[in-house]
Amino acid sequence: MLPEPLRPPVAKKLVLRIISEGIVTYSQPHAEEQMKKRRISMVDCINVLRGGSVREGEYENGSWRYQVHTPKMCVVIRFESDTILEVVTAWREK
Repeated sequence: MLPEPLRPPVAKKLVLRIISEGIVTYSQPHAEEQMKKRRISMVDCINVLRGGSVREGEYENGSWRYQVHTPKMCVVIRFESDTILEVVTAWREK
């Protein structure tokens, strides 16, 4: 179990490790429906997770969620474990 909330630099390191060695899942049906509606691909999400900056965690619906931002997009994630992260939703910045 992770000692959440994680500080943004710690969360970023964990995101990068999970992308390269772990599992990235997508919330069903919410994330998949929103991504389709907003024309955001899984590759887009991974690119945001790789290059974006992580904001402080927010506790919502029973779990800690982290927004990962680039100038063009935001991806909201939660950690299921230290090897699995779930994309909760994503949107394009205006």
